[in-house]
Amino acid sequence: MMFLRTTKQLSSLQLLPKLLKGKIIEHIVNRTSIFSFGILAPEYAQVFEQRDKFLVMPLDQKRQLYKGEHKTLGSIVTWQDFFSDEESRLKNQLVQNYKEEPIKKFPFNVELNKKVSLFSGDITSLEVDAIVNAANNSLLGGGGVDGAIHRAAGPELLEECRLLNGCKTGDAKLTGGYHLPAKCYSLFHLKSKEFSFSFLDVIHTVGPKGEKPALLESCYNKCLEIALNENIKSIAFPCISTGIYGYPQQAAALVALKTVRTALDKYSDKFDRIIFCTFMPADLLIYECLMQLFFPKD
Repeated sequence: MMFLRTTKQLSSLQLLPKLLKGKIIEHIVNRTSIFSFGILAPEYAQVFEQRDKFLVMPLDQKRQLYKGEHKTLGSIVTWQDFFSDEESRLKNQLVQNYKEEPIKKFPFNVELNKKVSLFSGDITSLEVDAIVNAANNSLLGGGGVDGAIHRAAGPELLEECRLLNGCKTGDAKLTGGYHLPAKCYSLFHLKSKEFSFSFLDVIHTVGPKGEKPALLESCYNKCLEIALNENIKSIAFPCISTGIYGYPQQAAALVALKTVRTALDKYSDKFDRIIFCTFMPADLLIYECLMQLFFPKD
């Protein structure tokens, strides 16, 4: 087995011809060994070449490839501002829907309130560093948000996903985003060397079927772990496992909010924004209520 030996960082355009073509790569891993591949290099090189096409593309040109409208991070209101504007309605809504608060309020932290947002709409429209896909074990696309992300990203996403050998429940894997607005810069590790790449990122995670809190918490933690390791500053989460996987919506929201709040208490300086993206009205109502407890205004 042969590997390129170098002491300097190379761009993907410089690295690919030297490292990948005609060789077999056993492991391409990040700092926490989240990724492990056993693939023929020409196949992997083709995926990187597809990525490069989008990486060198000017943003204005890239935006012409988006499947629909896009929303920049700056246009998405923070929870702090949203709560301030809608305080009366939100507090009344909490009282009407919860005779007793399901958890004790977390401590007030205005800076953390500025680090989170609640967005209702299409997650594929968000021009952030990375969006999370609620995938299945095959990573080859499916219904719901999984299908929507694959359609918006284009066929290149499926080609890359074919190389990942699936994903275990509770785990997460990173791919490019291709036609999606999501964008960021990443660092991959090959053996003991580091190589810098720019990626348009999708983090795929596989949620549990039914109410299994430890596995759902693992999904969020694995995604946040990838974000920390890959310098992803803004990330959007869908409601993982609440569709056909049958996880009760309120119970799933409690896991999501607690996991994110706990992570932000420790790593707030590593994130610009974490977005909870809802699509169904019932999920929006649940998050509007419960976020008041995890990210209170006072």
